[in-house]
Amino acid sequence: MTDIASVSLAQPLATIADELGRSFAEYGFAVVRDHGIPQDLIDEAEAVSKAFFALPDAVKRRYRIAGGGGARGYTPFGTEKAKDAEVFDLKEFWHVGRDLPAGHPLAAFMAPNIWPEEVEGFKETTTALFAAFEQTGARVLEAIALHLGRPRDFFAASVKDGNSVMRLLHYPPLADDAPEGAIRAAAHGDINTITLLLGAEEAGLELLTKQGEWLPIPATKGALVINVGDMLERQTNGRLRSTTHRVVNPRGEAARRSRYSMPFFLHFRPDFLIEPLPECVSADDANPPPPPITAHDFLMQRLREINLA
Repeated sequence: MTDIASVSLAQPLATIADELGRSFAEYGFAVVRDHGIPQDLIDEAEAVSKAFFALPDAVKRRYRIAGGGGARGYTPFGTEKAKDAEVFDLKEFWHVGRDLPAGHPLAAFMAPNIWPEEVEGFKETTTALFAAFEQTGARVLEAIALHLGRPRDFFAASVKDGNSVMRLLHYPPLADDAPEGAIRAAAHGDINTITLLLGAEEAGLELLTKQGEWLPIPATKGALVINVGDMLERQTNGRLRSTTHRVVNPRGEAARRSRYSMPFFLHFRPDFLIEPLPECVSADDANPPPPPITAHDFLMQRLREINLA
């Protein structure tokens, strides 16, 4: 039994802010119920995701954008690997990002989305889910702001028009010829501000505790798993932790079926300067706080490390 927070987002934020903050400080993770994303929308998104991944490989690869760093469209099986990992992860995915109008000052940072013609309703469903994720993420950030002693809208300007990405993720059934040592998602930290994950109820998602032990993350069906990303850890000078986590291979019958999930990587605006909050810096800190860096430069630095840029 763990004490990773499991809270209802239907509660007044002031009553759950510190429980979330404690969990993010200790584990980097929390579980959120009553998050407001409609179940029928989640079901529709899962259906269009499964329909896309069931397409022939040659069709899917038409939607791979060369030189795009995987930011939009399709990334084939065996492309992404965790930082410092020897082998590629056993997954394929599709990215939906923010569509900005022509002439928007941040348009240069965000490529337009592309859409698979073969799957009816794909664009409409995933666009609606992106918006719902963003709304829920904003509420979680309000709770974090209250925990930090800031006004609840503290993060609003820094994430407005942020470079957020929704990932439709497919871990295929495990093949007998999977590379030695490969797992569905090797140990990694997330780059972004916070991650909201749908589809974590199937066993396999684990976090690395401060004590160096792997801990399964308990999620009930329909709940969201939320975790802190490297950008928020940097802004809070490590007070809130971006925790190493992984998706391990299942055993038995579960190994012979696909696993699907939908993480939403909520990002700061590309031009936002990430610098440690003064209340998170102390003269007693063992290490000096990290230097300021824009969200875009930080993202590019990290994408190069995981083979996506």
